[in-house]
Amino acid sequence: MKRLDVITIGRASVDLYGAQIGGRLEDMGSFQKYIGGSPCNMAAGTARLGLKSALITRVGDEHMGRFIREELAREGVDTTGVITDPERLTALVLLGIRDDAQFPLIFYRENCADMALSEADIDPGFIAQSRAVVATGTHLSHPRTEAAVLKALRLARETGAQTALDIDYRPNLWGLSGHGDGENRFIESAAVTAKLQSTLHLFDLIVGTEEEFHIAGGTTDTIAALRAVRAVSKATLVCKRGADGAVAFTGAIPETLDAGETGPGFPIEVFNVLGAGDGFMSGLIKGWLDGESWPVALKYANACGAFAVSRHGCTPAYPSWAELQFFLERGVVTPALRKDAALEQMHWATNRHEDWSTMRVFAFDHRMQLEQMEGATNARIGAFKELCLSAAKQVQGGQPGYGILCDGRLGQHALYKAAGSGLWIGRPVEWPGSRPLTLEPEIGPDYSGLQEWPLAHVVKVLCFYHPDDTAEMRAEQEGVVTRLFHACRRNRLEMLLEIIPSKVAPVNDDTSARIIHRFYEIGVYPDWWKLEPFTSDAAWSKACAAITEHDPHVRGIVVLGLDAPSDQLAESLALAARHDLVKGFAVGRTIFAEAARAWLKGEITDAEAVADMAAKYEHLCRVWDAARARKDIAA
Repeated sequence: MKRLDVITIGRASVDLYGAQIGGRLEDMGSFQKYIGGSPCNMAAGTARLGLKSALITRVGDEHMGRFIREELAREGVDTTGVITDPERLTALVLLGIRDDAQFPLIFYRENCADMALSEADIDPGFIAQSRAVVATGTHLSHPRTEAAVLKALRLARETGAQTALDIDYRPNLWGLSGHGDGENRFIESAAVTAKLQSTLHLFDLIVGTEEEFHIAGGTTDTIAALRAVRAVSKATLVCKRGADGAVAFTGAIPETLDAGETGPGFPIEVFNVLGAGDGFMSGLIKGWLDGESWPVALKYANACGAFAVSRHGCTPAYPSWAELQFFLERGVVTPALRKDAALEQMHWATNRHEDWSTMRVFAFDHRMQLEQMEGATNARIGAFKELCLSAAKQVQGGQPGYGILCDGRLGQHALYKAAGSGLWIGRPVEWPGSRPLTLEPEIGPDYSGLQEWPLAHVVKVLCFYHPDDTAEMRAEQEGVVTRLFHACRRNRLEMLLEIIPSKVAPVNDDTSARIIHRFYEIGVYPDWWKLEPFTSDAAWSKACAAITEHDPHVRGIVVLGLDAPSDQLAESLALAARHDLVKGFAVGRTIFAEAARAWLKGEITDAEAVADMAAKYEHLCRVWDAARARKDIAA
């Protein structure tokens, strides 16, 4: 059994997509950053569909190269074959959406890292681990990268792997047009045709648009071009036909394209064609390697292509396997897929990064409670929060499953220092103690402050909400939470919703479940819930059932502490740990309150404060781990 399903080889770049739609690239005011390059996109796209994928490429020894490597890893792509080039920069592409027919782009690829890929970068042992190797046309355009690709293909065939080519013809990447002509998809060239035809016999599957088969076949007559390719290759040929879907030919080329094998198409609105071919190819590879018939494989491909042309960006647009199945079973509800709320929720929820199945969170996002302590000033509180971070990192020890909650008003420097630490980072937005809910001034009246947040920060909002509130109070608080939820999604930020009804009015086993149902009813789908430590198993069962009924893909629940004594909190965690949806805790004052009071008065040193908090945090982590272990043993 081979460890990998597919290795893609070739381009890897950073895509900077213009965030404004309908203007010239010259007019773009801001950009969204994604991974890009056809092989890079396909590696991520196939990983999202459940294949074990890998990429062979080069990236620069700088921030963008590290971004590509880290983003691929987050997508589940094996990065063993991603080589860091110490001399060259990572490739860059600027892209825009001018209208539904124009998509300007500029390739920044002068002596870029991925074009330095060489034969020496191709490890025979690595190639032998994969069931398939997929190449793209650009890396056949230079003798050095061509040699690397040919070596990979030879090794693949020697080890029984299948091979595929996405022709991926970009004339200006073959030196046929200028930098401003990146959008051009076809220029005739006998030299390019000859180069492609010299390699076509090495593939089991060849995929391209009609124009791409024109360059591969040396004629603008599509049937004649396909026959010219067939004359030098026994591969299955898949010709993409835009809105008309795609067609596969396993044998002789018939008189018309309609005579080939096809899969169902999907009537959708075209928003962005960039990266659509890579989405199509990801779906096709999934069906191909799963041994599906060509009509089924083409159905997957057409659907993945439909997602791609309906959303912003390339890789971010591609579906998960669960999302693809949901779409194929339900069908098209609105031609503008990005405006399909149910589909977009499925897309968001099933393509999240990172594994946070365990959550041991030290919460020191408190502001009001610290401000009320003797000796507190904004500067002193900020310095203390840095000590809290030190305690969290000491307990974490670089291991997964740990996190912090820290605010950006008093704890800004702690947040800065937490970046890249591997900690889960939550950040509050509510004004402390507010009811009705109001937000910190940094968020802004239009919530535009979230644009400044790192994507790794999770928006945490605490709402003192009770189902028996007045209609006016409910409407006001629900309005704030709803607007915040949509602002989070717009800014690609996860959201944690914390509800504490017990501070408002008496509660019973149904109270939190009723609140959960209500927020889903108004269209709020938090990634995380933060709930009170319930005193009954029934309350936990009802809350968990309410969440899974509406959102089976939710990240989960964390339990808050409410400044409970350690032994009481341990009992609460033991009860919560019986439920799979509860992933851990987010506790603060139980850990830091005593140290904060002493440190702010100057009674203990920095080291003593860190040691005290680390000991209490570590104890709580052990309590949670033991409670979860008992649950797992019982199961």
